[in-house]
Amino acid sequence: MAIGDVTVRGAGIFGLSVAYACARRGARVQVIDPHGVAAGASGGIVGALAPHVPEQWNPKKAFQLDSLLMAEAFWASVADLSGLPTGYARSGRLQPLADDAAVALAQRRAITAKDHWGDHATWSVVDASEAAWEPPTPTGLLIHDTLSALIHPRQATTALAGAVAALGGTITTAGEDAGKVIWATGWQGLDGLGNGVKGQAALLEFDARGAPQLFADTLHIIPHGDGTVAIGSTSEREFTDPLATDKTLDDVIARAKAAMPVLAHAPVIIRWAGVRPLAKSRAPLLGPHPLIPGAFIANGGFKIGFGMAPKVGEVMADLVLDDRDTIPDGFRAN
Repeated sequence: MAIGDVTVRGAGIFGLSVAYACARRGARVQVIDPHGVAAGASGGIVGALAPHVPEQWNPKKAFQLDSLLMAEAFWASVADLSGLPTGYARSGRLQPLADDAAVALAQRRAITAKDHWGDHATWSVVDASEAAWEPPTPTGLLIHDTLSALIHPRQATTALAGAVAALGGTITTAGEDAGKVIWATGWQGLDGLGNGVKGQAALLEFDARGAPQLFADTLHIIPHGDGTVAIGSTSEREFTDPLATDKTLDDVIARAKAAMPVLAHAPVIIRWAGVRPLAKSRAPLLGPHPLIPGAFIANGGFKIGFGMAPKVGEVMADLVLDDRDTIPDGFRAN
């Protein structure tokens, strides 16, 4: 075994981010996934890189902030190495405010955002305008944050695989483990450490490229750079078919079009469903694998996997290659 050999089991966002970080440090990396790249939840279509609300600050929110601030350089490097688009844009986000109580809460959060985000980004309450790409708001006010970004998950995961290959890594559907082994196998690999939560989403044919993402009626509305708009998603803890869409998605589409009337006549071009891995702690599971002696785990990204990925890759490479543990305690798979 050569020093620095790494095997990653799983070609989703966490697995490929760890592989990428290790390969950039000179490790000889192989990624093994019997289903191929982005076959699971990482092959989705929504891609909201949205921060947690800036209050009740904790290590998980601090980790996410660091990762969101790393994202622009991370995805630019991936695009350069792979020659493929990732769909990343730090677009900001707008949210309607329903009533006076919501306005007061948003104004308090503007203060805590300044405390925790510093000069890196802002959270503010702004007046609505006559712009078509704004959700109707009963109060005439919107939340605008400049930390939120968007990405095209399927494109980004494919580009990340290309970047790993450009750095000399291999990505295969079968192979033998060599060196340090990291398990990043999604919801089916949680094995008692968590479970899967199904999500359904849709892609509409509507060109709003360059506009901010929206969060309205608890839905993410994402204007991708390819002239489509993604809407989603659901959180279904009970399901029989992990890949089927149904009337639940029909409701999501109807709600999104009600929240953004400009989308009323936009045709649906893709209906998507997949299962996201949710750890019992609701935080990513990182570190030594609790069930496989000598191995490591990077799993449980749930809805924030893409936002967490740049830093997840780095802290796992620190641990696997340098035996340097910078993982927050709440992320450990005990």
